[in-house]
Order: sequence, then C-alpha cells, then structure tokens
Amino acid sequence: MTTTSNSTSPEAGSDRPPLVTRALLLRFVSLFGSSVGFNLLLSAVPLYAQESGGGEHAAGLATGALMLATVVGELATPALTARYGYRPVLAAGLVLLGAPALVLAATGSMAAVVAVCLLRGIGFAIALVAGGALTASLIPAERRGEGLALVGVVSGVPSVCGLPLGVWLGQHVGWGWVFAIGAVAPLAAVASVPALPDRTAAAGPAVGLREGLRSAALLRPATVFGATALAAGVIVTFLPLAVPSGGTVAVALLVQPGAATLARWVAGRHGDRRGSAGLVLPALLASGAGVLLLTWTDSAVAVVAGAAVFGVGFGIAQNATLALMYTRVPASGYGTVTALWNVAYDGAMGVGAVAFGAVAGRTGYPWAFALTAAVMLAALAPARWDRGSAAAG
Repeated sequence: MTTTSNSTSPEAGSDRPPLVTRALLLRFVSLFGSSVGFNLLLSAVPLYAQESGGGEHAAGLATGALMLATVVGELATPALTARYGYRPVLAAGLVLLGAPALVLAATGSMAAVVAVCLLRGIGFAIALVAGGALTASLIPAERRGEGLALVGVVSGVPSVCGLPLGVWLGQHVGWGWVFAIGAVAPLAAVASVPALPDRTAAAGPAVGLREGLRSAALLRPATVFGATALAAGVIVTFLPLAVPSGGTVAVALLVQPGAATLARWVAGRHGDRRGSAGLVLPALLASGAGVLLLTWTDSAVAVVAGAAVFGVGFGIAQNATLALMYTRVPASGYGTVTALWNVAYDGAMGVGAVAFGAVAGRTGYPWAFALTAAVMLAALAPARWDRGSAAAG
C-alpha cells in the first residue's frame, strides 16, 4: 500500500501550497450544514424519546439506530461516489439527514423516532463519506494535519454549540424548534453542492474496502479511535440522564466539544511538523482518564473536568488517527480511509450507547462509566504499536 508523507520541514514553510481555496470554502458550507443538523439532534433526540414515553432504554435505542444506519451507509458510500460522483451523492445525503427530522415535530412515538434515526443515519453517512473524501483531495498533503484541524474547527463549532443547545432549546423553547433547525441546516446546504468539484484525480492503485479491512496499518489507528468514540457515544447520550444538574450537563456538553476542537487544531499542527504517531497513545490515555472522572456524577467539578479531559484526548485522537490513515494510502484510497474511520467512529458510538444503557440499568451510571474506561484499555496494544511506527509520517 502506497505511503505518502505528511511532514513538512520548517525551512520549507514559506513554500507550502495554500490551504484555503475557493473549493475548500464551498465544501465548508455543506460540512457546516450537515454538522449543525447532526449535532443539534444528537443529544436532543434520545432525551426527547425518553420524555415521550419510550422507556428507560429509549435513549440508547435512538442513538444505536442512528449509528447502526450510519455504519451501513458509510460502507456503501464509496461505491456510490465511484459510480455517480461526489455532487449527487453528497446532495442526497444532506436531504436524507435533514428532511426526516421534520417528522419528529409531529410525533414522538418510538417507532417514528427509530425510523427517523435510521434515515438520518444513512443521510449523515453519505454526506460524511462523500464529503470527507472530497475534502481530503482538496487539502495539500504537506498541510494535511493542519487542514484536517481546520475541518475539525468548521465541524466542531456546531458540535460545541449544538450538543448543549439542542437539549436546552427542547426543554425551554420546544422540541419543534430543535427539529426544524436540524432539518433546515442540511437542506439549505444543498445549494452549495453544484459548485463543488464532482470528481478528482485518484492517483495510485485502487484501495477498496476489502483491502482496507485487511490492512493492519489502517486498522490499528481505526481501532484506537473507535475506543475513544465508544466513550463519546456514551457521553452525548447518557450524560443528560446520569447527571442530576441540568446546568452542569449544559456546561459539560459545551466544554467537551470545545476542548476537542482546540485539541484537534494543536494536534494537526504538531502532526505536520513531527508526525502524528506519537499522539495516538496519549490521546487514548487522556480519553480514558476523562471518562473515569465522570464516575463522580454528583460533583459538578468532576463532571466538567472529565468532559474537558475527555474532549482533549478525543480531539487529539480524531486528528492523529485520521492523518495517519491518509498517509498510508494513495489518493485513490481516500474514500476507503474516510469510510473506515467513520465506521469506527459511528459504529463504536452506537455500540457504546446501547451497551452502556444495558449495563447502567444494572450497575448505575458511576460504575457504568468506570467499566467504559476499562473497556477502552483494550486499545492500548494497537496504540503502543503505532506510537513507534516509522510509517506514521
């Protein structure tokens, strides 16, 4: 499998190609719209499902359905973009992400919630993979870490605002407003899609999903990232239920993505200059430490600190693992890397939410958070392997 370098010598800094181009700015429009539509409802829908009489397992079922559909969509999207191109596939994903949210304004039945989550999950997956592969092709290899960090900022701002805002709006203004905004944002972003490049040159041998799944160089960072994403799914789904203070939850859900966004930027700049491999293990350890702090659900300080520490680890893991995976394939493999990385992301989030809900019903939330941190330790082996990998770039 072809490997490219993502490092740039300080002496060559002035000769680096421009990072922000017109095409990348246009791509940010659809990225921002999909991120708003997804994150605003991510914590809101599970709470809405439970408040609408869905029962104690409603929150986990809603997030699990969303992530299951997302994984299926992510696995199918590389073939769709290869056949139809980026633009129509991305537009279809944005429509599927936005339009079904309007159904929730009319009914809160569990069947409707699950159906909407399934459709939105497929739409988000399509927009994510089609848009992600296109984005990677628009970022110069010499500035990949910084470019991915910038992408993280654009998608992270809606995450920072959307996670707490969706819950707050639903409880203080009305759930209908949440669902309307969550629908309009991705639907409006469709207008930017026709101006995007439809296909880009894909140099190098083809790297399909089957080859990607057989590549240890791709699976190691994906596994580590999946361990951190598992905890992310738990936090966004169950923190509003586990912590008695609504104010503490709002602050924690604001701090966590904020810390992650800042950490992605720092990790990206570090990765371009010194490589990303050395960041993988610290990211995992920081993420696990943050989850452990959340076991003190009655302490506002511990909850907010845990969210912040987890956010730092998660943000570093996001940038470092994705940058590593892109350096280990030719341009023709960007779609496969995007799909694999997002499958690890969303699959782990869904599994984590469903499993945590089942465990917490027996042990209580503090012990369930502790067990989540313990499960994350299983990723220490691939993290240590990649730490000293010369292929990290």
